[in-house]
Amino acid sequence: MNIQTLTLKGTAEWNEDALVVNPGVSMYGVLDGATSLHPFRGPNGETGGYLASRTIQQYLESLQAEDLAGIDLKEAVVQANVRLREKMKEAGIDLTDLAALWTSALAVVRIHDRYIDYAQVGDCMIAATYADGTIRTVSRDQVAHIDCESKKIWEEALRTGVQTREELWELVKPHIRGNKSRMNTLGGYSVLSGQPEANDFIEYGRINRIQLQSILIVSDGLFPPKTSAQPPTDGISELVTLIEEMSLEGYAKWLLDLEAEDKECRKYPRFKVSDDKTAVLIRFDVE
Repeated sequence: MNIQTLTLKGTAEWNEDALVVNPGVSMYGVLDGATSLHPFRGPNGETGGYLASRTIQQYLESLQAEDLAGIDLKEAVVQANVRLREKMKEAGIDLTDLAALWTSALAVVRIHDRYIDYAQVGDCMIAATYADGTIRTVSRDQVAHIDCESKKIWEEALRTGVQTREELWELVKPHIRGNKSRMNTLGGYSVLSGQPEANDFIEYGRINRIQLQSILIVSDGLFPPKTSAQPPTDGISELVTLIEEMSLEGYAKWLLDLEAEDKECRKYPRFKVSDDKTAVLIRFDVE
């Protein structure tokens, strides 16, 4: 088994992504924190998104085999969500104010000899590749439909002549604020937020390792760029193909160059010039 990881800071002040690397229990994954809409800073200036992803990362990386005896990966993520709630409470966050909550998306796997367990929340994604070249999307992007709504506002503003990313962001911001009321609801999206409701929206399961060649786990900052707001599609297959062609680091460099050429986010509608980028690529020996 060969494991490659990558994490790159975007253009925001803090890298709110985090890697989960716990070889002791064969657990690997990515996290993508999101800053609360009410300004919060930790003792060293950390954003809520940074603290969310690091709280979950530290909990999952602290787990040992005896901690996981008798529980599945989903329950481990539930406990990470509980820990996030405790951390926010310690920091004096009003847990009844959705706009104040620190949040994070997650995709994590635990590797066993004959199968792989997975858990996923939000827009971090998992894909499997097989010896015959088949690409299988294991997870579902739970946020794509929300992002599509916001990007349509962005596109309409461009059509009316808005020129700069700052102006575009100010127009989209009220819609993004409104989305906070939809987190962990049937009409919204899933995210780890410390809310007990989040536990019911964790997707999880098991795939077997027959002919399994690789597993790719990524945060949304690595998604291939789109020139228009599009309904949710299986973009993860395109990403797997591009990484196979360019390598993980080569693809990330190509994407960074593309983003740098579009600093006002006009050609590729998006909310940051460059989002944080995190990935785990696990390759297996197929007998």
